[in-house]
Amino acid sequence: MTQHNAPEPAFHVYDTTLRDGSQQEGLTLSVTDKLAVARLLDELGVTYIEGGWPGAVPRDTEFFARAASELELTTARLAAFGATRKAGVPVAEDSQVAALLGSGAPTITLVAKSDLRHVHAALRTTGEENLAMVRETVAHLVRQGREVFVDAEHFFDGFGHDPDYTTAVVLAAYEAGAEVVALCDTNGGMLPHQVTEIVEDLRSRLEVAGHADARLGVHTHNDSGCAVANALTAVRAGITHVQGCVNGYGERTGNADLLTLLADLQLKMGMELVPEEAFAETTRIAHAIGEIVNMPVTPRAPYVGASAFAHKAGLHASAIRVDPDLYQHIDPRAIGNDMRMIISDMAGRASIELKGRELGFDLAGDPDLLSRLASSVKQREAVGYSYEAADASFELLLLDQLGEVPRYVEVESWRATSQQGRDGSLETEATVKLVGDVHGERERKVAIAEGNGPVNALDLALRAALRERFPMVDEFELQDFKVRILDAHHGTDATTRVLVRTSGRGLEFQTVGVGPNVIEASWEAVFDAYTYGLYKTGV
Repeated sequence: MTQHNAPEPAFHVYDTTLRDGSQQEGLTLSVTDKLAVARLLDELGVTYIEGGWPGAVPRDTEFFARAASELELTTARLAAFGATRKAGVPVAEDSQVAALLGSGAPTITLVAKSDLRHVHAALRTTGEENLAMVRETVAHLVRQGREVFVDAEHFFDGFGHDPDYTTAVVLAAYEAGAEVVALCDTNGGMLPHQVTEIVEDLRSRLEVAGHADARLGVHTHNDSGCAVANALTAVRAGITHVQGCVNGYGERTGNADLLTLLADLQLKMGMELVPEEAFAETTRIAHAIGEIVNMPVTPRAPYVGASAFAHKAGLHASAIRVDPDLYQHIDPRAIGNDMRMIISDMAGRASIELKGRELGFDLAGDPDLLSRLASSVKQREAVGYSYEAADASFELLLLDQLGEVPRYVEVESWRATSQQGRDGSLETEATVKLVGDVHGERERKVAIAEGNGPVNALDLALRAALRERFPMVDEFELQDFKVRILDAHHGTDATTRVLVRTSGRGLEFQTVGVGPNVIEASWEAVFDAYTYGLYKTGV
């Protein structure tokens, strides 16, 4: 976990995808997923990445432990999330507070009740004790050398109920040493004009109290459909710290979409928050994270969606031939997207070149190769492939275009069958037949394996068929398996995409397969995984 001593930025872009975003129904992140998402967020150039709640969520505790040695951040700072001390418990004896310190995170974000009704009903304590909880926890963490932020939970609703008490919570945080107090629209019900009025009122109160220069933040939810708008109006009212989640992930209707918010601030309001070259990768990063969390970017997402700059034939197309800007509010290339007339244009030559560079290939001097690769990626993505989270499959595609793709064996045939046994259990068996050169002679290898389902059986049979010639295959293990139905309106006849994550021999990589059913798609992804693993080990 890399810590930074860079000067304090004038504006904070604070991502909470790994914590608040993961509260979305159906979204589950492994520790490896969280590390991968964090690297992409750092690549984008966000100021802070909130990694989770150590001590309360075991997976988050493990994330911070692994981040200490596995996560090298170049731009972002890692923040741990937690609560103020419990009512009636000395801060030095609170196990949750100790876990925050134990995480090693340089920044700690505390959630604190700021609505007096929640203090009474949820914490079951007094307003004075709640203020003491805020003051003592912030001061304790500051004494330990941590940068401390406070999320004032239910701030806007609480301010409407009792502005004096809610202001007192904010002041207690600042007076104890908090660097930021983020005003939270926890229920997501505010409208932009209400946010403006409340932020301006609070700033006036802080000025009277001698904290006119205190940094305020905003954390908005989308229950009224105004999360991004509310954050933007808060910025216009003086906020200099915004929180959100990539692709608008989050509980209920989601948090403010951090990518939309970032694009609005940078392109519409002229705020230079991330470097231009990083900003141009926003679309790629949005889709890569969508693949990792197994929740794809909606095509109609602002800025980064596949349909964000798509146009049908007719009046639009005629006008666009004259001047693309006639029907586009920005140049989509600024955000890493592109105008689309027929098929997805997510893999332009520049993206291919950058991806090749990441994988160790210098493609800049071969425009013909870049064009062929871009065309191939477009064609394959049109039928369901996605390479953003499957670099191994993309590298195999690149090697194929270079004429260097490894051909270790030829597949003669494969099959997987399932039947119900006499005891009612499901029995699955797979047969794999391979042909390869051994000492200059063609050799045929047949392997049969039983498994827990057809994909596991195929994996075991393929491994058995390869083992004699390539014993290192036993060092590779399939870690994760994700299935997505691409054209669900076709029902059981729908195209299926499978993403497989494999690790072994110090490597971790993902391959993708597409087919008319899950078994064919899985076979392609698994076969590519072993091919790539053998290639990377220098076979």
